[in-house]
Amino acid sequence: MHAHLRTGVAVLGLALCVMASAVTSSHAAWVVYSVTLNGANEAPPNASPGTGTATVAIDAVAHKMYIHLDFAGTLGPTSACHIHAATAVAGTGTAGVATTTPYFAGFPIGVTSGTYDITLDETLASSWNPAYVTANGGTTATAEAALFAAIAAGKAYLNVHTALPLGVPGGEIRGFLLPAQVATEPSTWGSVKALYR
Repeated sequence: MHAHLRTGVAVLGLALCVMASAVTSSHAAWVVYSVTLNGANEAPPNASPGTGTATVAIDAVAHKMYIHLDFAGTLGPTSACHIHAATAVAGTGTAGVATTTPYFAGFPIGVTSGTYDITLDETLASSWNPAYVTANGGTTATAEAALFAAIAAGKAYLNVHTALPLGVPGGEIRGFLLPAQVATEPSTWGSVKALYR
């Protein structure tokens, strides 16, 4: 009888541990960053009338990164958009491209204004610039850790490039990712989108 009781208690304890683990991982909070894009934030700065705002939210447990971007008034038509990391100093400088090149899947190309949403699965090679993965440990997991650390340190920026003759191929508007001012971080993918669209 005692053996059966001990076995039952052990099975119950194991089940509770599995359930607690599932609840913890499924309720991991997204960490939200905001971005203000303009020509003055570029390196070197430019006089573009273009502006943009973006929300970038990351969930390191689920290996997801959500990006919502609104931009308007660029001098030239869009030719590229991605996240660069890591600069040597927070909030300034330049760095190589970390995410997909030349632009995120489905990003509006050839326009001077637009809205864009994507959720990247950071476990997929297609979410990355292969050179960034190679330079940061050789796997998507090590690249993800490097990018998320750069973002948290203020050493990552979102860049929108535009084409000549009027645009700025090296980057017309950009902004560093900064912690968003939110009362509580959203806990689900849907709540991130609902808050920041």
